[in-house]
Amino acid sequence: MRDASQLVADHREQGDACAHGDEGHAHAHGHVLGHECDHRHDAAGHPGHPPAHADCCASTAAVPLPLPLPRSEAVGAGTRTAIRIMQMDCPTEEALIRKKLDRMPEVRSIDFNLMQRVLTVVHAPNALDSILAALRSLDFTPELADTAAHAAPAGIRDASTTPWWPLALAGVAAAGSEAAGWLGAPVWLAAGLAILAIASCGVTTYRKGWLAIRNGNLNINALMSIAVTGALILRQWPEAAMVMVLFTIAELIEAKSLDRARHAIRGLMQLTPEQASVQQPDGGWRLTGLDAIPPGALVRVKPGERIALDGEIVAGRSSVDQAPITGESLPVDKTIGDAVFAGTINHAGSFDYRVTAAAANTTLARIIHAVEEAQASKAPTQRFVDRFARVYTPLVFTIALAVAVVPPLLFGAAWHEWVYKALVMLVIACPCALVISTPVTIVSGLAAAARKGILIKGGAYLEEGRKLSRLALDKTGTITHGKPVQTGFEMLASADVAVGIDAERCRMLAASLAGRSDHPVSMAIAAAAKSDRLAHVAVDSFEALAGRGVRGVIDGSPYWLGNHRLVEELGRCSASLEARLDSLEREGKTIVMLVDAERVLALFAVADTVKETSRAAVAELRRLGVATAMLSGDNRHTASAIARQVGIDEALGDQLPQDKLNAVAHWSAQGATVGMVGDGINDAPALARADIGFAMGAMGADTAIETADVALMDDDLRKIPLFIRLSKATHAVLVQNISLALGIKSVFLALTLMGTGTMWMAVFADVGASLLVVGNGLRLLRK
Repeated sequence: MRDASQLVADHREQGDACAHGDEGHAHAHGHVLGHECDHRHDAAGHPGHPPAHADCCASTAAVPLPLPLPRSEAVGAGTRTAIRIMQMDCPTEEALIRKKLDRMPEVRSIDFNLMQRVLTVVHAPNALDSILAALRSLDFTPELADTAAHAAPAGIRDASTTPWWPLALAGVAAAGSEAAGWLGAPVWLAAGLAILAIASCGVTTYRKGWLAIRNGNLNINALMSIAVTGALILRQWPEAAMVMVLFTIAELIEAKSLDRARHAIRGLMQLTPEQASVQQPDGGWRLTGLDAIPPGALVRVKPGERIALDGEIVAGRSSVDQAPITGESLPVDKTIGDAVFAGTINHAGSFDYRVTAAAANTTLARIIHAVEEAQASKAPTQRFVDRFARVYTPLVFTIALAVAVVPPLLFGAAWHEWVYKALVMLVIACPCALVISTPVTIVSGLAAAARKGILIKGGAYLEEGRKLSRLALDKTGTITHGKPVQTGFEMLASADVAVGIDAERCRMLAASLAGRSDHPVSMAIAAAAKSDRLAHVAVDSFEALAGRGVRGVIDGSPYWLGNHRLVEELGRCSASLEARLDSLEREGKTIVMLVDAERVLALFAVADTVKETSRAAVAELRRLGVATAMLSGDNRHTASAIARQVGIDEALGDQLPQDKLNAVAHWSAQGATVGMVGDGINDAPALARADIGFAMGAMGADTAIETADVALMDDDLRKIPLFIRLSKATHAVLVQNISLALGIKSVFLALTLMGTGTMWMAVFADVGASLLVVGNGLRLLRK
């Protein structure tokens, strides 16, 4: 762990997190989902580089350590096991594994997360060894939770140490073969250079292609191997060499592009330091690994350091940059009693905090788990594309086979010409671009949202957000701050004749009674008096009157502080007072009255103030065509008044949890796509019934992160319009990617059938389309 003098700037391609130290003062700013300021260290304490792994189709790219795997767990009569396969990140590998494991009766179900290279298998209790053996037979290196944690993937080299000369040699040889063909050089020279090029960069493709064919799977490696071999047999030397070189280069570029999406998720793990300064039994402080720090331990944070664990400040004060968790731009002041969260960045001050959650259960850890699950759950478009690809590939292969044999057999056409066309079609047929386009786009959208403090629990909700037509909102804590404050005070005319009672005396009496109560309204009155430095007086015979107020004796005289109902019970109401109360309540205020033995002395107006962000959010929702409704447990006058202030279309008051549920169900039955925003247990039924449930202020709240469809990590409603715009952008990119993938392949298939398609075109059609859709999907990271 570093102190302020050790902080260094660390700008990365995907983010703008930075930290710098200056004479003990450090400032840091970071965004969620990666790009932290701390350098990682190896076991010896020296700066280290993150490991690299083999990427799609035998490429390598440097990435951070992968996310930890969950351990095996019992599921019914079987076992669920997560297996990391670092060589698996393309639909080609998925199809190969699926075909192999589907033949095994002990395998109950399989699920793939290509972006994180995780295969989840539900299997018979004693079948794990045979499953691992089957994966190894496909030339994969499976890793389990016990072996993969905190370790670099087996057999994977860092991209910086990967020799570049074989690909360079292949490129030069392929260009030489092409030049030999153009210049009319001897055929043996063009052939020799072509074979040299293919041997330099194509061995891995041939090895994977042979494994695929041996297992009855025609993936891109098998198709490319067949096509290049066919071109060699047909003596298309320069073309065979150049196709293999271009394919290898394009696969390497695609692999690096895909890693950008992976970085966005894995970078979360690096938002916390590896150690924290913990107080020891003798009073000293020692750096301790996070896994060894239990809840209740006392941790010290120096200026500029990242906070290692969730906790509550017990000494000191500072400002904390919570952007890595909430996406908010300004630091938040923290003092004794305030909560702090793992992954956030301390500024100039220093403080001690008591740990409230172990490393595996911090807010950040739960976010990582939620994002990981969100990646694994397939969005509707992705499920459609997977089903389509299973039909598309065999269909195109059948067409290619027919193209190769039907014209020569039935019409006497030249075998050379039509076999060549069939080989070109085989290369075009691979659905890599189509299948990879959706998960890259969805993960990019999830990452872009999380950077802004919006935690989306799955691609389905990211896609559904664009359809929202009505949004229901809770009032307290959602539209308003949830903390009542005293907004007004007035003496009544009847109190003028009360000897010795003036405005200051009334406020002192009311504050003294309110100070003995823990009701939010009483606390607001006591807080207002405290801010004006009004002293309290002694209260005797204090009594809380449930649902009405409080009573006490001050200086030998009885006083009451309570609501309208209490005043009516005491017989102190009048027509003029009723009219005044009605007027104030219509303004959305809660009225509390100070009463003595004879009369009502004064009125105190208390209200829950509206967040400024609420007005801006509702205005933006209206521009997006989303109707808004407020569901509040307060009386209808208060609900209507708050709705008018914010600009909400409809307000329903006196709402119990069942009433909120019924309202959401009613709008859904009318055909609306309904969202519900809430922050409390009483909102849970409506949140569950809505098409999309939004949890407010989910930072640190277990239930909100675990149960909400979308969790807003702070209390800013403006993030809901942002979520809707991101959903629309994601849908647009998905449509663009599917259209690009199918459109490009359709054009080149047509060109091939017309006799103008070549293998060069086939490579550009397949790998070029993959690069286009990956690059297009990654645009969402910049949203």
